Amino acid sequence: MSWLFFAFSGPVLWGLSFHLDKYLVDRYFEDTAVAVLLVFTALIGLLMLPFILYSQPSVLAVSPGSIVIMALSGGLYMGAMLFYLQALKGEEASVVAPLFQAAPVFAYGLAYLFLGEVLTTHQLSGGLAILLGASVLSWRGSGAPFKFRLVALMIVCTFTLALASVIFKAFAIQEAFWPTTFWTYAGEAIFGFGILLNPAYRVQFTTLFRTKRSALLAVNGVNELINLGGGLGTRYALILAPLSLVQAISSTTSLFVFLFGVLLSLFAPRLGRMELSARNLLQESLGAILITAGVVQVNA
Repeated sequence: MSWLFFAFSGPVLWGLSFHLDKYLVDRYFEDTAVAVLLVFTALIGLLMLPFILYSQPSVLAVSPGSIVIMALSGGLYMGAMLFYLQALKGEEASVVAPLFQAAPVFAYGLAYLFLGEVLTTHQLSGGLAILLGASVLSWRGSGAPFKFRLVALMIVCTFTLALASVIFKAFAIQEAFWPTTFWTYAGEAIFGFGILLNPAYRVQFTTLFRTKRSALLAVNGVNELINLGGGLGTRYALILAPLSLVQAISSTTSLFVFLFGVLLSLFAPRLGRMELSARNLLQESLGAILITAGVVQVNA
């Protein structure tokens, strides 16, 4: 099966997850630290460990040094998500999502330095077309104010995410996919445990779990499963294609955020709204055309 299928599973599922994240942050975490939301992410990773161990017992046959670094990849991923959630608090999903396009830039540099990856002319031109399309999607007009805090948070987020991906790919090639995934999830679980060591976060988590358990678990449970599918697909694509190309495909998340936003605006406006002006639709269409052309080019 083409690596593009797995690479696109991330942005498609994350496009939906962006809106669910925004709903959760606004509905349940307005007066709660967003770090608490990551505890639920850590719990999903923790629940995955027994299933992976049962089907792949070889995950334990890894050197201690490799375990530490693979777990670090999971911790870095959680750190990146913390910066992302901080950026999402107070901003619309459609404003935050395009800033993920910085990840392929960092990924290309890191992959070149540490993995020795060099792209072909077709791959470079296709990747640039995808990034150009993502840039078109992110344009908010010359009069839009520059949001330093938002940009700073997302630069740190995307660099950390690219670094986590480099570590994951390096070990997925060396140690195989499932051992790397297992210890990455273990690192995410450790990060979540670290959050609960903070007394204030622990109180917020238990209060939230006690007072809004059913609704929170239902919405967040679905959201975490969506994230899980996107993450697994994208991580599997990393062992099939160059890191920077997979990250370039991931930058199309903006397009799917917009498409799901349109559907929510039309059929479930309480969950999310998007501007559906002719100018906005034309801008999104142009971005989609550029992205599609880039995808065809990288797969030529």
